Amino acid sequence: MADAPNLPASQPRGVTGSLGAISFRLSTTVPGIICAGIEKGELVVRTTRDRLLPLMAMLRDDPLYACQQVMDICGVDFPDRAERFEVVYNLLSVTHNHRIRVIVTTDETHPVPSVHQLWPAATWWEREAYDLFGILFTDQPDLRRILTDYGFEGHPLRKDFPLTGYVEMRYDEERRQVVYEPVDLVQDFRNFDFESPWEGILTLPGDEKAHTDRHDIKRKG
Repeated sequence: MADAPNLPASQPRGVTGSLGAISFRLSTTVPGIICAGIEKGELVVRTTRDRLLPLMAMLRDDPLYACQQVMDICGVDFPDRAERFEVVYNLLSVTHNHRIRVIVTTDETHPVPSVHQLWPAATWWEREAYDLFGILFTDQPDLRRILTDYGFEGHPLRKDFPLTGYVEMRYDEERRQVVYEPVDLVQDFRNFDFESPWEGILTLPGDEKAHTDRHDIKRKG
């Protein structure tokens, strides 16, 4: 477990002390905690998928933690890992004015328990993680795409998703409808002249005297 780091003067030391106490309490008394510590001034707790819901319920309901709000749920992709995704929950306690970050890992096939019954706002974030990363959530009654278009293929925030996507959309004037087609990268402008267009002009109209003066300075130098 990491010790509390030195804080900038703008952050009260009491905040770090309380986070350090929470970190010690979680890591020594709560089952299923892989690790809990202060990382860059923030409390980070890592747990397993099967212990996520009991931990989250405790963090919400126990007055020692009182995390009334889930501010964000997001995914992080590490393609080289066996469980490539981290699901990150950012919790806020209005009562104690502290934040707790909870992290679990998963892959493309093993779902993570939904926390929407603890925080109804989690539905938006879980749908976003599913849409952009393909992370699955059990007991989420509305697990649909939320940001990409109808019929979108793939999950655009995965590291192995092509930057150009798989298909492109355009409006076809003849068919009078939106059509989807394979990406076609036009190669007409592959050869670029990186020389500034101003460098190709020796003297601008009306600037003949300035041009002469520049040449005189160069000769004298």
